[in-house]
Amino acid sequence: MSHPTPFKMRLVHLDLKGAPPRVSYFSEIFPLFHALGANGLLIEYEDMFPYEGHLRLLRATHAYSPSEVTEILRLAELSKLEVVPLVQTFGHMEFVLKHTAFAHLREVAPFPSTLNPHEAESLALVGAMIDQVLELHRGARWVHIGCDEVCHLGEGEASRQWLQQEQNSQAKLCLSHVRAVASHVLARHPGTTPLVWDDMLRDIPQDQLTASGVPQLVEPVLWDYGADLDIHSKVLLMEKYQECGFSRLWAASAFKGATGATQALPHIEHHLRNHVQWLQVAGSGPADMLQGIILTGWQRYDHFSVLCELLPVGIPSLAACLQLLLHGGFAEHVRLRVEHLLGLPSLGTAQGTSSFPGSDIHALVTQVSLHLRSSVDTLLGNRYITGWFSPYHRRRKLIHPVMIQHIQPEVLSLLGRWSALVQQLETALQLAFYPDAVEEWLEENVRPSMQQLQDLLQDLSEAAHRPLPPSPGWDPGRDCR
Repeated sequence: MSHPTPFKMRLVHLDLKGAPPRVSYFSEIFPLFHALGANGLLIEYEDMFPYEGHLRLLRATHAYSPSEVTEILRLAELSKLEVVPLVQTFGHMEFVLKHTAFAHLREVAPFPSTLNPHEAESLALVGAMIDQVLELHRGARWVHIGCDEVCHLGEGEASRQWLQQEQNSQAKLCLSHVRAVASHVLARHPGTTPLVWDDMLRDIPQDQLTASGVPQLVEPVLWDYGADLDIHSKVLLMEKYQECGFSRLWAASAFKGATGATQALPHIEHHLRNHVQWLQVAGSGPADMLQGIILTGWQRYDHFSVLCELLPVGIPSLAACLQLLLHGGFAEHVRLRVEHLLGLPSLGTAQGTSSFPGSDIHALVTQVSLHLRSSVDTLLGNRYITGWFSPYHRRRKLIHPVMIQHIQPEVLSLLGRWSALVQQLETALQLAFYPDAVEEWLEENVRPSMQQLQDLLQDLSEAAHRPLPPSPGWDPGRDCR
């Protein structure tokens, strides 16, 4: 039996700034999200949204078309998942400000991360982005306007001059922009409430936050992805926000993408502990303040970073975290239910015949991540290679002929086994993702190790066809072991 959960809304975050899935994969995975206990989606489109007009240049190569966005929304509705779109409007604006056409709107000229809040054109830009997104999301009850990690705010020339004036501060500057963006949303889309990440609000004095008018305009999302979340501090923060005048709050946890920029496999136990602690926060904080929780699944740390855990690889972690929220803990019967829902013989392993959408990707990525590099390192540490085909020998293409018989078959065997598995993985990835994401993941996670094997074979081949030179201290007939 599930227990009443303090989180009425349970949104799964889709971070589309890296490895955005094909619409066909959403058609498979949305029903599973619903079965696992989700009732909403936070969709962070970034450059996958089909912006039009002067914003068209923001589109990625494989950006969704308007009809594809409409289909995503239809699929979500079929699975009873309410969609909340996310539009970055202050920090994390790299996908906009990297373009020459908008570079003049950067807070600090060399860095495309933060928008200059002093320019009227800045508000017009994010207002147009919001309007286009909400035009395709008519009836949305919420829109998330980002506003997290506004790096270098106050460091631009206009900001430095503004901050020299009496009564001005970085907090006031931040609140002014949040208020302007939120006011735009409420004026143009009166049925839609803006959400904001709360990190830029946390340290603002309570009286200043109250006087800003922002608490009447937005609902903050308190985010913390740690396994050692400070429950008491979070409760105090909730009480502070309540006293400032915010009527509703949200929590944000993580089921993947929060334990390392290059992480390939989720640390499920870490994410479970994170959700246990959020339940404790919800049980200790002001009653009826929490509207819901967003289970974030970051795909990149920012627009320019590498890919972290792919969505299909994160499904077991997501399943465990959602079920934990529904049942109030992760007892053995909850674990068994997760394994049953996913067709997994054991949570945290990829062995057996799991049946959830993308389970083939999960299994193959797990094998590659756990064993590819280590198997190549083990081979390269083979005594025949370290003793008779060291970097010194390889550069000079020198080898005892009998050693080729010891080394080459093992290299060919290992390369053959991994090539077959990688081909399976590439085929599976192509069904779920677009070509650029497939290429990026393979280049980052597979090709370096495969290239080591190919280079070793090439060096062996060249050494085998090179005459053995007479060399003092190098006797090719000395050891035939």
